[in-house]
Amino acid sequence: GIDVTHPQSYRSVITREVVEPLGLTAALVRVPGDDNGPLDGAGDRYEQDINSAGGIDLQILGIGRTGHIGFNEPGSSFGSTTRVKTLTQQTRQDNSRFFGSLDEVPTHCLTQGIGTILRARHLFLFAFGASKAQAIASAVEGPLTASSPGSAIQLHPHVTVFVDTQAASELANSDYYRQAFEQRLDWEKI
Repeated sequence: GIDVTHPQSYRSVITREVVEPLGLTAALVRVPGDDNGPLDGAGDRYEQDINSAGGIDLQILGIGRTGHIGFNEPGSSFGSTTRVKTLTQQTRQDNSRFFGSLDEVPTHCLTQGIGTILRARHLFLFAFGASKAQAIASAVEGPLTASSPGSAIQLHPHVTVFVDTQAASELANSDYYRQAFEQRLDWEKI
């Protein structure tokens, strides 16, 4: 893993991309591995933090080309909790742009499990670009399968998917989704 002070650590990315732009209180934001304690047991400690806080109100997600959400690679259990996962070579290659080289990209990470993600009250999933089109189509319209971890979002009652035209290009029902969004009822609006 990487230290919480590393520019690509969960803590650094969340602080830079979410906490600071939104003016949030950094002390109130928790990320996996935040305590810099031993990796053994870190997942359980994070799950305890979530439970102590009363759960997760809003889970913000991206999706990888492999269909992973969080870093739950294909084959991940829909009931999984926060734990260490081995990253696929594809995920490591896709993330190498954030590091000096592929060799610097971790081979493992601490990630919320799919079960943990699904317990959040609301899910926002963001995907942009043509490289995410197949993963989005599988997650939104494909069968529920561990081969496409993102498909687990179909089980959640309050999920909003934000995509650009390219990421939506393989959705069979994109016209309907656009219509439903444009004609949503007042109580459905974000």
